[in-house]
Amino acid sequence: MVESPETLAGTIESLKSLGLTKYEALVYIALLQAEGASASEIHEISTVPRASVYPVLDRLVQKNLVTVSHTTPRRFNAAPPGEGIDRMLRYIEGDAERARTALMEIYQNRICPERGSQELIWTINGEETIESRLADLIAGTERSLDIVSSSTFLGRILPVILSRIPGDAAIRIITDRWEGETPGSVELFLLPPGFPTHTPHRNFPETAGVFIIDQKSALVMMGGEDATPTALYSESPGFVHFFTRYWEFIANICQKARQ
Repeated sequence: MVESPETLAGTIESLKSLGLTKYEALVYIALLQAEGASASEIHEISTVPRASVYPVLDRLVQKNLVTVSHTTPRRFNAAPPGEGIDRMLRYIEGDAERARTALMEIYQNRICPERGSQELIWTINGEETIESRLADLIAGTERSLDIVSSSTFLGRILPVILSRIPGDAAIRIITDRWEGETPGSVELFLLPPGFPTHTPHRNFPETAGVFIIDQKSALVMMGGEDATPTALYSESPGFVHFFTRYWEFIANICQKARQ
């Protein structure tokens, strides 16, 4: 079945997003249609200019998307679609990881201009953006992580916490309820029924929480049920100190309720 021009154009765009050029995508698609095709046949099927076919094939061979025979004339085969897509994804993931490493090094060595007494507080909007930023912060934890959050949100973020934080880091969690065993690295504080709403049957707000990393930075998440979640993030000593005191105040309430 021959693809319609619209479908072919969409497929080409998808392959371009995976790192191929337009000509590379056209040649790869042509080879999927004709096993063991020669360069001349590829030119006819793909409409790629004859002079460009061999350079394109060489690049696809380097990307392990095409194999070549040593016959005369040379004939070419495409890697099956599943294998081809997997290889392209691995290249992208490798490039992304290298970029992440380089950018993190740049970021960690960034120059902070003198701002006197000014303390910067950043606003982060949207649940996905907040969770992504929080995961990055958690990955950078060295000594301690103090949390106040709902059990619902913790259920999503806890696997990230346990997988990314060093085993000797102190993790202290305040939450409304907990099911199952407490991981050995976690010190758990359960909120008394009805706190903070003073309504026993109302849960701790899902989109609210405080995350204090190494006593050096803090992310505070908030938002109503029908509102887009918003978070504030800062490394300013005043901001971190305020929410550290807040965390200690709530932990003290939990300890008294336990007695």
